[in-house]
Amino acid sequence: MTARDAAGTVALGRAAQELRLERGELDLAVRLGLVRTVPGETGGRRRVARAEIDRLRAGPDFPDGLRERVRTVGTAEAAELASITADRFTRLARTGHFSPVAFHLNRYRAVVWRYVAGEVSEFAREHPELLSGRLPRAVRARLDAGDDVRPRNWRARRLALLLRQAEDPWAGAAAIASLLDPVQLAEVVDDPYERAHLARLRPEPPYGRTDSARAREVADRLLLADDPDEILWHRVSLALALDEARALRPAPRPAGGHRSRDGERPYGCRPVSGRRGPGRAGCSAAWGCGDGRLPRESPTGVGVAGASASGAGRQGEPRPMTQRSGARDRPRPRPRPRRRVARPAAGTRARRGGGGNAPLCPPARTAPRPPRTPLPRSACRRGRRPPRHGST
Repeated sequence: MTARDAAGTVALGRAAQELRLERGELDLAVRLGLVRTVPGETGGRRRVARAEIDRLRAGPDFPDGLRERVRTVGTAEAAELASITADRFTRLARTGHFSPVAFHLNRYRAVVWRYVAGEVSEFAREHPELLSGRLPRAVRARLDAGDDVRPRNWRARRLALLLRQAEDPWAGAAAIASLLDPVQLAEVVDDPYERAHLARLRPEPPYGRTDSARAREVADRLLLADDPDEILWHRVSLALALDEARALRPAPRPAGGHRSRDGERPYGCRPVSGRRGPGRAGCSAAWGCGDGRLPRESPTGVGVAGASASGAGRQGEPRPMTQRSGARDRPRPRPRPRRRVARPAAGTRARRGGGGNAPLCPPARTAPRPPRTPLPRSACRRGRRPPRHGST
């Protein structure tokens, strides 16, 4: 977006004031597609066009109608709107009859789901048979199996919003990749540079900033797909989105970083002529490693200048360093050999001062003590004194 285009837009906070909404209500309106946004300048936060604000303000039910469409309720309020008990509403929500639009954590770090009030009222009018009597057998079977599709439905609604806001196929692929854990993502996207590009385009978490580590852990767990069918669906969707994004343009990569699938030398690989040991993980079969797995990622994100196959990588020759601005290629210093300490020979022991080994000396012999002269028996009796001089 240029400076001229930015003049016709306002920030989200200003748009909330002009639409007479709270900031959370405006975010929900954007999530539901009621308020359209445009990308910010130089990849910043999204903004609202002035024409969009004028369109909403010109509505016949502004502002009460817009505020009612973004009103959310919890389980207890939703049960009152549907004229059912809270337990029955929870069972219907767990089986997918109500889709949550937001969540928050209470003081006990439990997930509290929020539902759109208009959607609850509409469902109660269209499906009165589910509000009373016994639930259908299929619903009871899913409840007995312990199904709970509320997190999955929430992720589906969030993904639909991210795909609508995606500016190019790479941004859409990043939105799908945000629902997979690192292990699943590495199996689908085998190029580390493409994974790094998807990580840069990863959308921000919806819960914002929180000070509790436990709250972040619970929220991060809700962002990832956990059902096997859901994981498979997102893996296939990500593969198709990547094909579309690669056809548009490849992922950016630094100088020297090549893909092994094109026959070029990947990062961290040595040619067959200079290999002294088993191949490294990440080298392709064309470069003699034979495993064909992912190329090893650079710790600094910068490629390494590849050496020629005539003699680079052989024993005794310097290996190139990473390419930095103003740095020359110099050989890597060899590791210093470990100092070996000789063990003391049998019959010797090491001195404390470290001055070498000293022979074991036998203990010094002492002269035997003379035998003790026994005292007379009369002197050993207790309480008896020796006779005084001159006494008879």
